[in-house]
Amino acid sequence: MESGAVKAPVKSMELSRQTFDKVMFPCYQPFDMMLTHGHGSYVYDSEENRYLDLTGGIAVNCLGHTPDEVQEVIREQASRLIHVSNIFTNNKTLELAQRLTDATGFERVFFVNSGTEANEAALKLARRVAFDDFGEEKNEIIAFDHSFHGRTFFAVCVAGQDKYSSGFGPKPGAITHLKYNDLEAIESHISDKTCAVIVEPVQGEGGIIPADPLFMKRLRALCDQHRALLIFDEVQTGVGRSGSLYAYMQCPVKPDILTTAKGLGSGLPIGAVLSSSAIAAHFGPGTHGSTFGGNALACAVGCYVLQKVGSEKFLSKVRAKGELLRNLLTDLGERHGVFAQVRGQGLLLGCVLAKPYQGQSAKLQKLCFKHGLLTLVAGPDVLRLAPALNIKKAQLREGAELLELALLELKEA
Repeated sequence: MESGAVKAPVKSMELSRQTFDKVMFPCYQPFDMMLTHGHGSYVYDSEENRYLDLTGGIAVNCLGHTPDEVQEVIREQASRLIHVSNIFTNNKTLELAQRLTDATGFERVFFVNSGTEANEAALKLARRVAFDDFGEEKNEIIAFDHSFHGRTFFAVCVAGQDKYSSGFGPKPGAITHLKYNDLEAIESHISDKTCAVIVEPVQGEGGIIPADPLFMKRLRALCDQHRALLIFDEVQTGVGRSGSLYAYMQCPVKPDILTTAKGLGSGLPIGAVLSSSAIAAHFGPGTHGSTFGGNALACAVGCYVLQKVGSEKFLSKVRAKGELLRNLLTDLGERHGVFAQVRGQGLLLGCVLAKPYQGQSAKLQKLCFKHGLLTLVAGPDVLRLAPALNIKKAQLREGAELLELALLELKEA
């Protein structure tokens, strides 16, 4: 095109939910609508229908949709520096790393783009530490039934759900799955061949099941005894979701390695692995890497999120709203007999379906959608809620009212 020539206008595309079926891999089965915009805890589809969002982008949108302050951070940082690769460093990557170490007491950080990548790196690091310090025979990774640690092949094989890892050929070896919260199982199995134990402080995909404090204390002691690393997967529970900055802060022990992602970027892709200087030293130059990990844009947003969410004033409000939501859900369960239990921490809660309704979480989720409420599931028996951490109390009450309409319809079916 000659200099000064006018560019042809970009042709507007006709897009709909059906476009997904034509152009996307069929890995997902999205609801029959197409979201176009949102703000706070509400989103809107192409027909201008409004939905109250209690999914938080699966615990990602910790400050809701398109928060004004995050928009400003993105605009400012995008005008200065977005990405330079890890051949160089930049001020925002270093600032976020410093903020994370100051807030947690861990000494070193490795940035990635997602929770999956964070867990992959943590598991790889644990194997490397064991190989360097004890030899190749110390390689067993212990994980727990119904856990979930991501979708790379290594991470999905470590997770305790065969439905996600089967059908892709030979699986990595030296991975053992034990029953979650079962002291006898871990005590009878862990050995000097174990290099790491990976655990979620609250099992997410497995049903929103909190770890027993005594179980966690014993895990810590057994890992110390057998010189194995204890990894906490806080991809879902971290960044204020549990009511503390990280859920381990409500736990009687601290892990050797912590993974975090989801809420850290308020919608932008970012994750991190945190550990000690001694452990991090095993990842020397060339042992691991990430092209996009720690890019300036995502880290600038992460700095803002950590400042906002990490304050005790903000976290106290998360705990109060978590208690309110739990009470609202418990009341619904008692009045309608659909929920046997409400469990979880902070603003990560699971409504466990009573026996007559077990296996119907997806059906209940669709009924919620019908009434303008967006929810999640955690297996066939649990409706999962993970709203924005700054959601208003009035919106939580609105959500309970919409959920009640769905429960009434479920009961009538």
